[in-house]
Amino acid sequence: MTPEMIETIKADPAYKELVSKRHGFAVRLSIAMLLVYFLFILTIAFVPSVLGTPLSEGSVMTVGIPVGIFVIVFAFVLTGVYVRRANSEFDDLSHQVKENMRRDLTS
Repeated sequence: MTPEMIETIKADPAYKELVSKRHGFAVRLSIAMLLVYFLFILTIAFVPSVLGTPLSEGSVMTVGIPVGIFVIVFAFVLTGVYVRRANSEFDDLSHQVKENMRRDLTS
């Protein structure tokens, strides 16, 4: 790929839209995951008795186990949300950028 081709792609409005939307979405998902994770860690650090509370009278399982599972499942869900959007909206924009590039090369 030549430097001219790279500059053509960078100037494409569809490419700019793709980069902007993908970055903004990734940042929002990252912030959501960090909030959940750090809330969990801060709870462990400063109020461990909350997570050490048994789920019911005489139960061996504590509140911390389902909360920890939630943190893990939340990460998988966010990954699925990103993949779904990447396979639809982001792929469409990517194909649009490729088509614009092909059109520019043939003209």
